[in-house]
Amino acid sequence: MTETPKHVLVSGGAGYIGSHACKLLAARGYVPVCFDNLSTGWLQAVKYGPIVEGSLMDRAALDAAFAVYQPVAVMHFAAFSQVGEAMVDPGKYWRNNVFGSLNLIEASVAAGVLDFVFSSTCATYGEQDGVLLDEASAQKPINAYGSSKRAVEEILRDFGVSYGLRSVIFRYFNVAGADPDGEIGECHRPETHLIPVMLEAIDGQRPELVIYGTDYDTPDGTCIRDYVHVMDLVDAHVLGLQWLLDGKESRVFNLGTGAGFTVKEVIGHARAATGKKVPHSFGPRRSGDATALVSGSHRALHELGWDPKRSSLKLMIQDAWTWHKIGGFHG
Repeated sequence: MTETPKHVLVSGGAGYIGSHACKLLAARGYVPVCFDNLSTGWLQAVKYGPIVEGSLMDRAALDAAFAVYQPVAVMHFAAFSQVGEAMVDPGKYWRNNVFGSLNLIEASVAAGVLDFVFSSTCATYGEQDGVLLDEASAQKPINAYGSSKRAVEEILRDFGVSYGLRSVIFRYFNVAGADPDGEIGECHRPETHLIPVMLEAIDGQRPELVIYGTDYDTPDGTCIRDYVHVMDLVDAHVLGLQWLLDGKESRVFNLGTGAGFTVKEVIGHARAATGKKVPHSFGPRRSGDATALVSGSHRALHELGWDPKRSSLKLMIQDAWTWHKIGGFHG
């Protein structure tokens, strides 16, 4: 007897992380149903299951997607995520990230789908320099992006108490790399993330990489971040999904490597990985940027059995460089 395929509703499934999650879900025997308005995602990235084009602000569209596909769980990635933009237009982040998430959570509960995997962020911790951040660290966001994500975490907890919604929340650090098979990868327009911007500068697609801030209290004056490979990240999300489907309790997990690198160190690794110089200049600090964000991810390692085997800077940059040379998505 053929087993009925298990559908998982993936909000933001046409985006960078969501599309990689869809690929891995399909490989693990699920049918990912991408729910995306394609405002920042790419239709070309939707290769592993059906797509529902719709907005999280449209409750009727969400209800219809749940009715048609009857998913066993939700994996929620869709959000605005640019810190600089969040500083100048906080209302946009509160409206989209919080109200959109609330719509999705309410639709999920109404459909009887009570297993929910949420893509949160280390930005909920704010500025806590010199501290290895773990799940018990105080949440003190310093921008609307982090604040909006923290608010969604609180909504999930409240819905857990009231309706039995069970959630796995992932607070992750800087995501990098691309699908090693070269089918999908990071492609933002415009690009703002360090590693792809650096590769564009190497390849002459932009004049240079601008390093924002050289007076941070770090070994070389540039800020420190913890990087995790996108395939390792989505592997944790699928493990989190299985955690819930196995009937386990709601849980929060940090995802990172515990190793922080300055911007200048990342440039050095890029030069080693590509054999090319990185044209760069220096600019002032950006408002909302923390000095150092480094994860303690022991809970994910020990409880989920997560193994971030691709999360070396060398592999992340190599995979990103391979994807960059393919040329990304177009349209």
